Amino acid sequence: MEAVSIAAMEPKEVLVVDDDPILVKTLRAYLLRAGYRVQVARHGLEALQRVKQHKPDIILLDVLMPMLDGFKVARMLKFDKNTKDIPIIVITSRATENERNIGQQVGADEYLLKPYKISHVLQVVASYLNN
Repeated sequence: MEAVSIAAMEPKEVLVVDDDPILVKTLRAYLLRAGYRVQVARHGLEALQRVKQHKPDIILLDVLMPMLDGFKVARMLKFDKNTKDIPIIVITSRATENERNIGQQVGADEYLLKPYKISHVLQVVASYLNN
């Protein structure tokens, strides 16, 4: 019988960053049900602190937040050698072409629009985490 490493059995960790408590609660519930561990941050500064404390496998990041917006958070994480490889999925209601371009410039790996289908978000997360 082949030995399975502990790391292979550990669930992947998702950091959800959004200041909307209902959205966070909903996303968290579905992600937990899908087998992920979930951290939550309610604004950009808290997101940076969480990433420093415990590096997640992927980040779901809102753009419009107090203290530090999602674009600035993404830029800071993508230009840091310790966090540049964490996939960042921007989830926002801001649908202009300019904002999509900013998302690309700051290193967002995906740009999803609100309202979204939970099944699509879970599919995108799984594609980045190779599930």
